[in-house]
Amino acid sequence: MGKAFVYMLASRRDGAIYVGVSSDIVKRIWEHKENLIDSHTKKYDIKRLVYYEEHISIENAILREKQMKKWYRQWKVQLIEGINPDWNDLYQELL
Repeated sequence: MGKAFVYMLASRRDGAIYVGVSSDIVKRIWEHKENLIDSHTKKYDIKRLVYYEEHISIENAILREKQMKKWYRQWKVQLIEGINPDWNDLYQELL
């Protein structure tokens, strides 16, 4: 049992959004930024951390990630803009 995170990356404001989960969010976001993960994020240049939330376990985080992946885009946008209205990259605040 340990901390885990659900996060959303965006290519730009109102651009493509990616929802992910990690137990080491700093490392994982760095991997996305460096294009080390051959995925949707690399293909569409999705590197800006616009939202994240902490969970007490990886199991809880995975459940939340699955829930959020089923959401309509507008629900994700509302969640992002509720804490990050300018869609700033939040990666530096993790360091």
